[in-house]
Amino acid sequence: MIPELLAEVRRIQIVTRRKVDSVFAGGYRSSFRGTGMEFEEVREYSPGDDVRAIDWKVTARSNKPFIKVFREERELQILLAVDISGSQDFGSGARTKRRLAAEVSALLAFTAQQSGDKVGLLLFSDRVERYLPPRKGRGHAFRLLRELLGHERASNQTDLRPALEHVLRVLKRRATVFLVSDLRARGYERTLKMLARRHDLVVLRTCDRRERQLDNCGLVTLEDPETGQLRTLDTGSAAVREALARAAAHQERSWLELLRRARVDVAELDTEVDLASTLHRLFQRRERRQSR
Repeated sequence: MIPELLAEVRRIQIVTRRKVDSVFAGGYRSSFRGTGMEFEEVREYSPGDDVRAIDWKVTARSNKPFIKVFREERELQILLAVDISGSQDFGSGARTKRRLAAEVSALLAFTAQQSGDKVGLLLFSDRVERYLPPRKGRGHAFRLLRELLGHERASNQTDLRPALEHVLRVLKRRATVFLVSDLRARGYERTLKMLARRHDLVVLRTCDRRERQLDNCGLVTLEDPETGQLRTLDTGSAAVREALARAAAHQERSWLELLRRARVDVAELDTEVDLASTLHRLFQRRERRQSR
């Protein structure tokens, strides 16, 4: 590993460890539960037990009723599906959306590792660029972070559908999938709904305030980071700025409506907003819903 990448891995790991220890470990565990029930034992039936749990084979052998006892499966399987397309390189301040995606993914990976859960990584652009299956262990969490920071993408374009289809193929049992993306793509709605039905899908949408509202900077030339197309805008015109803001607001409403219909949890990750507080609110919201 080159020294610059190693230093970056260490910086993110130090920040992440502090946040995991102080904020997230408890909220993560109470917000994300196991994926099913595991058989534990059989015991003699007691009045009030659910008759549907009777083990008829054991009951027949012993001539008195026994029931199957199950316990909640606590181990989670986590997959981080992270968008590394060209639009993720944008950032109007010190932090780009890709850096933000790396930080939140590192935070979730080390939280899962500390909780004894399996965590995997899928990097995608308009194709699946890298897939590491969920595994346990601190060394594996570090490997995920190195891939997040060091992978050189093969394409600048975005297409969510191949990534979502890949997740559907490789995850055979129910898992928690964090989709980290700015969602700047088309044609993935049906696949996203399928994934949300089969797995616990959480969308972490990366964004930057300049994507919503441009300041008055006069004539500016903007480059599409995925196509390279150039466009000159007169940001000194209030009408131009308002039109861009309306278009951005309309797009955000469309995304939120899609995720609402698919019953997907969503949190908006802004490059200038504290990451810890954003995720903490997400965990609290999930915990309140599950306690009802």
